Amino acid sequence: MAEKPLDNVTEAEIREAASQTVSQGTDIRARVHDITLRALQSRRFDRNGIREVVRAVTEGTALGAERKHTGMRQAMSEALQGLDQALRTSAEAGGEALRQLTSSGRSFSDTELKQALGNLKKLEKDFLDTVGQVAEATGENVRPELREALRKARSAGTATGKQVAITMGEFAQKFGAASFEATLTGLETAADFGQRFTLIASGILSGMAEALRTESKPDPAKPRER
Repeated sequence: MAEKPLDNVTEAEIREAASQTVSQGTDIRARVHDITLRALQSRRFDRNGIREVVRAVTEGTALGAERKHTGMRQAMSEALQGLDQALRTSAEAGGEALRQLTSSGRSFSDTELKQALGNLKKLEKDFLDTVGQVAEATGENVRPELREALRKARSAGTATGKQVAITMGEFAQKFGAASFEATLTGLETAADFGQRFTLIASGILSGMAEALRTESKPDPAKPRER
């Protein structure tokens, strides 16, 4: 995706960037990861914004696979892995935001904390459900390949889900595992995480994304390996 102001990244541009990546068939996982992470930075850190990005990226990869014709299953698998890794970074940012809010002495109530954790817990489900919805709307050639890639992701477990589980386990220790899980199960979660959490999580996610981009750039001072 071409570098431009983050708040100007549209769904159409996300779809087109993902589509080109898959149709070209080069570094699909890494490029989809970068596209997704940049798109997530351009959205509000909430469930609606995250689902919007997942939908646009998945639709784009499906369009690219239609153009590619061969190697669809592998392309879909790599694209989902890239998407998953970017969402894992979002989950990590969300966990760090909660740590900051609960350890900085700010007024952050148990209800706010559990609301945010309840939303964060749904991140993997939102991811997989949205991909599933897109799969059912794709053409006959791509649909079985995307379904199979999704089946494997569900079966193996996602990096996003594992990262969320780390955060859930950490906070369950603070509340007591049994009562904490029961509270989250019964809590009516909304799309909105809360303004303070959203602002902090968005800032952390931007920092992580920039750090990852810096790490992925080759150092011009280092000689290339032959």
